[in-house]
This record gives sequence, C-alpha cells and structure tokens, in this order.
Amino acid sequence: MMSKKEDQSREQVIMISLEDLVPENHLVRALDKAIDYSFIYDLVKDRYSEDTGRPSLDPVILIKIPMIQILFGIKSMRQTIKEIEVNMAYRWFLGLSPFDPVPHFGTFSKNYTRRFKEENSETPDLFAQIFHHILMECVNRGLVDSTNIFVDATHIKAHANRHKSTKATIEKQVLYYEEQLKKEINQDRANHNKKPLKDKDDDDEGGAATGSAEKTVTQSTTDPESGLFHKGEHKEVFAYASQTACDRHGWILGYTVHPGNDHDSKTFIDLYQILTKFNPKQIIADAGYKTPAIAKLLLDDQINPIFPYTRPMTKKGYFKKNEYEYNETQDYYLCPAHQILPYSTTNRDGYREYKSSGAICKTCPHLSKCTNSKNSVKVITRHIWQDYWDRCEDLRHTQLSKVLYPQRKETIERCFGSAKENHGLRYTNMVGKARMNMKVGLTFACMNLKKLAMMSMRGGRSNPRKTIESRNFLENFLHMLKATLSVRKMAALSTV
Repeated sequence: MMSKKEDQSREQVIMISLEDLVPENHLVRALDKAIDYSFIYDLVKDRYSEDTGRPSLDPVILIKIPMIQILFGIKSMRQTIKEIEVNMAYRWFLGLSPFDPVPHFGTFSKNYTRRFKEENSETPDLFAQIFHHILMECVNRGLVDSTNIFVDATHIKAHANRHKSTKATIEKQVLYYEEQLKKEINQDRANHNKKPLKDKDDDDEGGAATGSAEKTVTQSTTDPESGLFHKGEHKEVFAYASQTACDRHGWILGYTVHPGNDHDSKTFIDLYQILTKFNPKQIIADAGYKTPAIAKLLLDDQINPIFPYTRPMTKKGYFKKNEYEYNETQDYYLCPAHQILPYSTTNRDGYREYKSSGAICKTCPHLSKCTNSKNSVKVITRHIWQDYWDRCEDLRHTQLSKVLYPQRKETIERCFGSAKENHGLRYTNMVGKARMNMKVGLTFACMNLKKLAMMSMRGGRSNPRKTIESRNFLENFLHMLKATLSVRKMAALSTV
C-alpha cells in the first residue's frame, strides 16, 4: 500500500533545542571538543581597540567561519555563509541560535584587511600562530613523532590570467650559502695556487651573485607576487609554491609560501629554520632538494638526508661520469682510455674543473663517446662539497633509506592530495602572498585539527612507549650505520 505524507508538519510549532538538532557523531562535535578555541582571544586582543568603536563580532566566530569553509570543502565565502544560514550543525559550532543573524560574507575579508593582515615581517602572522597552537596541542598529547620528517612542495594555481602578463626586471635571489661558498671557493683556489675570484655585479651563470644581480621574468599584472610555473611540457600557469613538512603519521609540522617559479632547493632554508626546533634525525625529500649545499647543511647539523636515485644527465652514446675514475689522493680523473684529466680551475659555482689534453684526445678512438667540443678537450666538474654528496649516496644504499623513502607517498604526498581534493588548496581566489600565507596556514591548521578531532572521536590514544622504542631502534641502527661507513672509508683509503 502506497503511503502519502502530508505537508502539515511544515507548519508545526515544536519546542526543541539546537543541541538536539546536531547528531552525536557529527564532525562539528569532535571539532568543538578537540581544543579550547578561547586562545584566539589572546592572539587578537592587541588588534582591537579597548575603548572606542562599536562592539565587534566575536573574533572566535570570525575565525571559525573560514575554518568551516576549509574543513567541509566549500568553494567560496559567499557559499559558506549560505550554508551556515540553513545548517544547524554549523550554527551550533559557531554558537549561533537558529534566529541569530549570520555575518555578511564580506565581514571576514574586511576584518582581515583591517586587523588580521600581516603588514610587515615584524607583525606576527595570526594564522601562523593559530597553526602553531593547534600543532602544539598535538605535540603535547604525544601524537607527533619528529624523528623522520618528510619534506616536499606543491603548487597552488594563482588567481591570475596567464595572458595578462608583462616582462619585469627583478633582483636575483641571494642564496643562503653564498658567502660561505664564496669563501671556500677562494680557499680551494688558494690551495691550488690560483688567484681568488673577483666580485662581479652580475653573474649570468647564476652562481655566486651579489645583491645587485638582476634577471628578467614574466610577471602577472593581476598578481605580481605569483610566479610562472611550467606545468608539464606545454602548459604554463601563474602559481604559488608551498613548501611543507610532515611526520610519519601525517601531522603537518611547518610550511612556507613562495612564488611558483622559485626552485625548491633555493627556498628550502626558510622551511628548514622552522624544522630545526623539532630536532629531526632524518629528513626525507625528493630529487629537487638533492644539491651539495642542502647535503652539507643537513649533515653538518647531524641530520641524515634521505634522497632518491637521480639518473646521470648524460647524452645517449656518451660515457657517463661514473666511468671516469677519480683519484682523491692526487686529485685527478682517469678517463676510460687511461688518460689523466688534471685539475684546471675552480669556477664561481663552486665546481672544480678537470680538463684533458686536446692534443692527446684528438687521436683517441673513444673521442666520439667522450666529447664533441671543437678543441677535443673533455671537461669534468666536481663540486667542492662533493664529499657531502657522496655521504648522501652511501645513505641511499642503506636499508633505512629503502624503508623511509617510499613512505613519502603515504605521508607528505597524501597530505597534499587531501588538501587539494577535500580542502580547496588546488587553486586560490586570493591575490597576494600575504593572503596566500593566510590560506595555506589556515588550511594546514584545519587539517591537523580535523585529524585530532577524528582521533578523539574514535577514542585514539597516544603511545609514548611505542614512540620511544621506535626512536631507540633508529638510534641503534644509525650507530651501526656510522660504524659501517667508517670501515668502508678506511678500506678505500688502504686500497689507494
């Protein structure tokens, strides 16, 4: 028998509280219990006047509104406000009754511009402070294990039209290791009886440039602070890059925001300064971070860099670099034809150059596999920090590296996938680096908060004993690894 429901229930008057309308297993209840949001009052109290002006909207409500947008993947603030108007769970989370008016969708934007925006480097970033507070809640509960930290960068499409651009001249980015590299280059040249390099106002090769060096880039007229990112072979978009780090459980530990055309190896130092307070034992990163400078930085700080294998960048049909044998004692290379390539010079990029004799190579039967230079001279380069690179290669062959590196897809890459698919970080409708810092910081804060809330909902508990046992295992493993490397090094020296 078919039944038919009458519409009279729409006009019924009933006595019910907002508490009864929110299911017990709804996410907002877990979010509300996860942390005490009153800490926001302390962060923003200096941004409000105590005596003058009209009473403001509660700042906790003001911050929770964009958190709802991020947590539930709503595309815009306008749509978020519409959802809050009819969703009793959202009203409950904000502390609004069914009859309280919902703020205008432009309220948060106006407050961000007038109160929350980071005006300069001396002004504390409100959203970075919110991210840090939520992260510390996770740390204090014993949920974060910073022994192994996974690092990567993801690109976020900027709110900028690719066809609205202009050519602009900007200063080259000063490398964080520039002064140290320059000093060691001149020392290396002195050790080889070479004169020190003279300073240059401009360096076309992108090496040890001074602060006045400039370069020409394609700059967006809509969002000049974004960068032109080459996405594949045929697509270019203006974008921002977010350097991000997480632990093995997926807790996001830090982030930085840069233009999309900045290379990961150049912007890594900003994120690394955040990560040092966690005292990691290993940092796991992809090939974009595999440079002699980063290897030296980490190894000098007693941190093991875990990098992947990188294919030799050699043209097909030519000898690979590893086919040229390096003699560390006498500082020369030996080619496959058993000819010596002696030291020639140390260039501005920090590479020693070893050159063959053109007169000898001209008659060599392997010349076509060695070089195609007009003077038949083969040049091999070796960075002055090559020893650090070699130590990274030794680490790459260890069992520890083979276990840790594949975990990137389960940790940092999963964080990026979740952020883009579920929390609106694939692209942005905001303009400017300051607003991108806000968006990225609040997104990652919400992801940590949601993870914390879900664990609380499932009755998750921290396991300090397991964390300690894991840390002790890794420390013992690394002690054995160092002993093994020392034996190998002594064996190699005795062979020479």
